[in-house]
Parts: sequence; structure tokens; C-alpha cells
Amino acid sequence: MQTAIQLWTLRELREPLSDVLDRISAAGYDGVEFAGIGDPGASRRALDETGLGIAGVHVQLEDLQSDSRTVENQARTLDAPSIVLPSLDDDHFASERAVESTATLLGMLDTEFDRPLLYHNHDHEFVPLGDGTAFDALVDRTTIDFEFDAGWAHAAGQDPAALIRRLDGRVPVVHLKDMTEEGEPTALGDGVVPLQAVVEAAREAGTEWLVFEHDDPEDPVDAIQAGIGGMRPLLE
Repeated sequence: MQTAIQLWTLRELREPLSDVLDRISAAGYDGVEFAGIGDPGASRRALDETGLGIAGVHVQLEDLQSDSRTVENQARTLDAPSIVLPSLDDDHFASERAVESTATLLGMLDTEFDRPLLYHNHDHEFVPLGDGTAFDALVDRTTIDFEFDAGWAHAAGQDPAALIRRLDGRVPVVHLKDMTEEGEPTALGDGVVPLQAVVEAAREAGTEWLVFEHDDPEDPVDAIQAGIGGMRPLLE
């Protein structure tokens, strides 16, 4: 598996993208994941200069729906392997009918692009539904792949490693995130998420990118090094 950092982690770092990518490359990551497309040409050049790969790009639903051709062209310029829908509102998972509509929506969006569409979970997809959760129902009703966020799944009371194994072959990207007992993001190794089990399950499930993300780091510069420092021993 290759290592990356989700650039949302560094959103408070007020530096040019090229400088941010230099920091990431120097820390030893294999790549990055973009939180929004921005200027795809400039981003692609900056990636080429640092030698970093790209794990994917997050694009909001309204952009996917309103201008899919532009999004596709931008993703092609960026050479992103996938387009990731980072979230859907709680209403999309409130009932069997809602999940059915959500599955239809994701299936339709997936056909709009020349590369895979992934869905990134938070915790609200794991509300009880039938004999399982809304997330279980979504998996059963779709054929799309997922960007599985292990931290948010654990915060919702789920076993992230078991869910990754269930998604075998459908989870090219895993967000490696640690959480406190109270369900707040924290540094890798300081929380209660079974990180080693998550990494082993991801490897078995064919995951290509392991992406570090911290939703609210105290210091984004320190988070860069702390992320890769926490990932390396898990991959040995």
C-alpha cells in the first residue's frame, strides 16, 4: 500500500501548494489526496516537481451534479485515479427508501465519469436500519467502491477492520484516522481505533492507498510528520 495525506488536514497551513507538497515529500509520503480540485494544471505541475502521487480528489455533490464534464476534465488533468464524494447529508440514510434513492444517485453519478466514483463515510451512515445499518444497506444496493474512513466508523460503534474485510475488492482507499473515546479526532496512536487491525484488513482487501487524515490538528506542520511517523510502523 502507498501512503498519502489528505490535504484537508493542512487547510490552515497558509503556504503555496508547492511548498506544502515539498513538506509532504520530505516527510516521506508517497502521495496526497486533494480536498477539492482547485487549479488542476498547477496542482499537476506541483505534483510532478515533487514526485508525489495522487490518491484521489474530493468533489462536492453540487459540483458533481451541476458540471460533470468540467469535473471530469479537471480530474483528467490532475490525473486523479478516482473522484471521491466526501459526504452526503443525514437525510440520505434515514430510511430504507432514502438509502435506495442514495444508491440510485451514486450509481448514476458513477456512470458520468471516466474514472471510479468513491463514497467517503463519516459516522452518520451507521444509523440502525433493518438488521444492520444504513451503511450496510448502501453497500448491498450499490456496486461502487468506497473510501473507507476507519476513524469515523469506529466512532459510530463499528468494527472498522471487519467492515473493510466486507468491502474486499471495493475499498481502494482507506482513511487512517484515530479517535478518542469521545469520538474526537486525535493523533495516530493516541486514540482507541485498532489501527494495526485496520491496516492488516486493508492489505487483505486490496487497498491501494492508506491516507492519513486528522480533521482538526493543533499544528498542521507537526501533523505531517506525526502522520507518517504513525503509519510507518503499522506497515512494517
